[in-house]
Amino acid sequence: MKKATIQLGTLACPSCMQKIENAIKSVDGVDKESVKVMFNSSKAKFLFDEGKTSADNVENAITALGYEVKKTQVKDA
Repeated sequence: MKKATIQLGTLACPSCMQKIENAIKSVDGVDKESVKVMFNSSKAKFLFDEGKTSADNVENAITALGYEVKKTQVKDA
């Protein structure tokens, strides 16, 4: 498993946070229990199985909703 932290553009409201969280959870290979989007810091954190998906796939799910991804950091979990 890998641990990812994504720095997002500024989140305008809590419903934005919920939309992003749902988009991340919808990506196959993401550990749905680990997904956490933080409104105040505009960050998303989650674990994923690199054999099933990549951080790029999660970034694409977020940008498809119209939100900005500024930076992604991936480490071993």
